[in-house]
Amino acid sequence: MSATIADSIYQALSEQIVTGALSAGEKLRQDHIARAFDTSHVPVREALLRLEAHGLAISEPRRGTRVSALNPSEIREVIEMRVSLEVLALTHAFAHFSAADLARAESARIACDEAEDMASWERRNRDFHRILLAPCQMPRLLAAIDDLHIASARHLFANWQHQWRPRVDQDHAALLQAIRRHDANAACEILRRHLRRVR
Repeated sequence: MSATIADSIYQALSEQIVTGALSAGEKLRQDHIARAFDTSHVPVREALLRLEAHGLAISEPRRGTRVSALNPSEIREVIEMRVSLEVLALTHAFAHFSAADLARAESARIACDEAEDMASWERRNRDFHRILLAPCQMPRLLAAIDDLHIASARHLFANWQHQWRPRVDQDHAALLQAIRRHDANAACEILRRHLRRVR
């Protein structure tokens, strides 16, 4: 399915919000966005509604749409939800992993390790996790996990950006090894430990 203008606007704005380029409280003006993307207000409105649905923006009567505030106290909840839901997805994915899935996951793991800046790393890290969990074939669960990844990424950029350095992620490698061995218990335990490290 080809990307629409609304998709492009949503992707651009969500990345700017996640990385902090658009800060909390900043107004998202439809006319400015429409001009920047050389489009009408219709796809802009669609993109803004999607930002709201993902918790990245808030619409207020007579005040328009703004970037939502980042609540530092929510990170523990986000991590615990990610642990529960991603382990659930991984458990259900085990019955469906194909050689192609594992090859894609290995490519995503390598790309993640080769990232030279935090924005690239974060996108590739999200890709790696999504590829591993997608075989669970539970779209509502995956949509909820995607939202948690976005919230988690905002906190990472807000709190960790200046300490980020390129590195090889040993957990990703260990996770893939456990999946190749068909060891679901080990894979789930590695994933739990990996996600809780963010705290």
